[in-house]
Amino acid sequence: MSQALLTIKNIDKNFGGVQAVKGLSFSIGHSEVVGLIGPNGSGKSTLVNLISGTLPVSAGAIQFNEQSVNHLHISERVAHGLARTFQTTSIFPEFTVLEQVLAACHSCYRTKPVGSIFRSFAANMEEGQQRKKAIELVQFVGLSEVLDHLSSSISSAQQRLLMIATALASDPLLVLLDEPAAGMVAKERKELAQLIIGIRQRGISVLIIEHHMGLIMEVCERIVVLNFGQKIAEGTPESIRNNPAVIDAYLGGAH
Repeated sequence: MSQALLTIKNIDKNFGGVQAVKGLSFSIGHSEVVGLIGPNGSGKSTLVNLISGTLPVSAGAIQFNEQSVNHLHISERVAHGLARTFQTTSIFPEFTVLEQVLAACHSCYRTKPVGSIFRSFAANMEEGQQRKKAIELVQFVGLSEVLDHLSSSISSAQQRLLMIATALASDPLLVLLDEPAAGMVAKERKELAQLIIGIRQRGISVLIIEHHMGLIMEVCERIVVLNFGQKIAEGTPESIRNNPAVIDAYLGGAH
């Protein structure tokens, strides 16, 4: 693997007397798709919150693009190229699909606010560029047909695709997808798999936290398995599928 984009070094997370993550280490390379699996309560969501900056680590280090991000706020991590989606859909119900993605493009605006106020040429040109970018992202995730629909009126599966477009609007180097296939039927999961492959082809790394093993096995190059806050296995989909510790902890013998 080439120089790591994200490096997790011996991180711990304690909640009072409970240690939710214990001595966890792994890395993600550039343009790599990595899966994160484990039974409920294994520490997956906690880890995502540590990486994204929602929670501080108790010990250890998180490095992103060769820089420590331990003390960076969520917005600062986004500016560095780290974006995420959430288990539950997070949308502005009164916005259209396009408006939702366009609002997320603000993190890439270069024109100073005063320029926007006076509608300078640069501000007008950048607004046009951001609108073009937002439309392209809506098309990329497969929501062209509902571009002008209210975000609250589209299906839950479409809302998950909208969250991915919103995350991509910040031009990330790495996007964390937290259970993106939740509530999707087989056809929608197949389309999601193709979208994730398309994200990788854009040079963006992906960390997927997902319960649906079919999706994980299809799109991931490596899989990290957690149990009780610790890494119990890491490797290719095939090696994970046949790992006795994983079968016992997570797959329950169904492999």
